[in-house]
Amino acid sequence: MSTPPRTLEFIFDFASPNAYLAYQVIPGVLARTGATLRLSPCLLGGIFKATGNQAPMVAFGNVKGKLAYELLETRRFVEKHGLTRFRMNPHFPVNTLLLMRGAAAAELEGRLTPYVETVLPAIWEDGLKMDDPTVVQAVLDKAGLGDLLPKTQDEAVKAKLVANTQAAVDRGVFGIPTFFVGDEMFFGKERLGQVEEALGG
Repeated sequence: MSTPPRTLEFIFDFASPNAYLAYQVIPGVLARTGATLRLSPCLLGGIFKATGNQAPMVAFGNVKGKLAYELLETRRFVEKHGLTRFRMNPHFPVNTLLLMRGAAAAELEGRLTPYVETVLPAIWEDGLKMDDPTVVQAVLDKAGLGDLLPKTQDEAVKAKLVANTQAAVDRGVFGIPTFFVGDEMFFGKERLGQVEEALGG
């Protein structure tokens, strides 16, 4: 029997509350399977534009009961995993272009994990307005990552984010959070159980 792939690739954008929720649960998946995590920052707006997808509030806004069920499902997920620090950002939807360019800069420098673990709670726990560059700078400065913000204007950084996003679309990604185990794609935080099975858990 062949050994299953042991890398979990996570396609993410800070704009998605479900990306935050998934990220909180992933450590348990990794611990149980022995897998490693590879983060891939992509621009959700770019994915939507390339695939014709829309945010749920737009796509399902006129579907009776659909958004209410989405909220119920989120509440169940939060309760199941004890994610008591989560709260919807009062400034939602947050324009994350600056933040995602920062993620691309952090990826190029090998600092993506601390960057993600700084930005995610700022948005989805602390409720900060993280499309305000002044707020972003203060948050990053506190974490010792403040030098990344000016690098968001570098052409190489912009190109990296574009390339990541296009590569995701080319692999069939249409939304976030999306996960890959080898060539197998899984969409949505509700699929983490399937992801764990694919990792051999």
